[in-house]
Amino acid sequence: MKAKSRLKLPRSYSPYLDVRETEVAIKLIKDSFQRKLSKALNLQRVSAPLMVNAHTGLNDNLNGVEKPVSFTTKDGSQVEIVQSLAKWKREALHRYGFLPGEGIYTDMNAIRPDEVVDNLHSFYVDQWDWEIVITEAERNLPFLKRVVRKIYRIIRDTERDICKRFPSLPGPFLPSRIHFIHSEELQKMYPDLSPKEREDAVVKTFGAVFIIGIGYPLKDGLPHDGRAADYDDWITITEKGYHGLNGDIIVYYPLLDQAVELSSMGIRVNSKSLLEQLEFRGELHKKDLPYHKRLLSGELPLTMGGGIGQSRLCMIFLRKVHIGEVQASVWPQETMEECLAAGIPML
Repeated sequence: MKAKSRLKLPRSYSPYLDVRETEVAIKLIKDSFQRKLSKALNLQRVSAPLMVNAHTGLNDNLNGVEKPVSFTTKDGSQVEIVQSLAKWKREALHRYGFLPGEGIYTDMNAIRPDEVVDNLHSFYVDQWDWEIVITEAERNLPFLKRVVRKIYRIIRDTERDICKRFPSLPGPFLPSRIHFIHSEELQKMYPDLSPKEREDAVVKTFGAVFIIGIGYPLKDGLPHDGRAADYDDWITITEKGYHGLNGDIIVYYPLLDQAVELSSMGIRVNSKSLLEQLEFRGELHKKDLPYHKRLLSGELPLTMGGGIGQSRLCMIFLRKVHIGEVQASVWPQETMEECLAAGIPML
């Protein structure tokens, strides 16, 4: 079946950095960002798996419909390529003996074969996955917002550093502050727009936003975006009767004139919210999986965490118009031909 294309081509485009300069800049961005992230959140780098056993329940179901790449080993084990490490990190924090206020980060590489590729989406995903141990007293919205502000400050500082290092790039465009808004509030503001159209509208106003409560159904019965039931807490009631202790960092990107999601993160489910969310989604059968049993028994620590897109960050910092300019992946032939014709150099 032919892959669908949602490619957005600029009328005229000339990269600010050539391919070799781009590769140098990518390394600088990644080295700098992870160093700052580690310091700000007290994170230790750890090794991470590319694959997990399918029966453990450790793989991320994302929106609940994506099918992971899988294979059978010679001993008959069913193995899946990870789609993210949302649950693996929580188990690792327990196994490694991390305490409240301590955390981990890792380079997460995933394959998502069901992705519809475009300027921002690829079959290959690379991100910093991070997770910290928290206390019961920190399972609240103010704590979530404090961590979001720390991460956004790192994003903004890195953008300024890269602009200074490469004078051929335009100056920084990210605003000094990030604006917080609940997905339920966002729907009230733009009732006639789709979720993605709402994101475009709100970031054009504020420049950078954190949309809170992604996964819980809105008044039309649909969530702002999909979230699996077994990692982020999207059901807990917070301020003003709104739901959710999770969300996305989204910024306005002038080169594509649209919203770009840079990070998905949140406070993770505890035993109570896990059962509520599994029941809400009709997935109570998952409570018998090994990972879910450990969580429900109180064996696993309370945590919060997320993923920060490495290629997404590199793309906007270096003012690229396609993610294929900062990562080597596989693209439909039509996409390759269109990008070549538009002067977009793919790695």
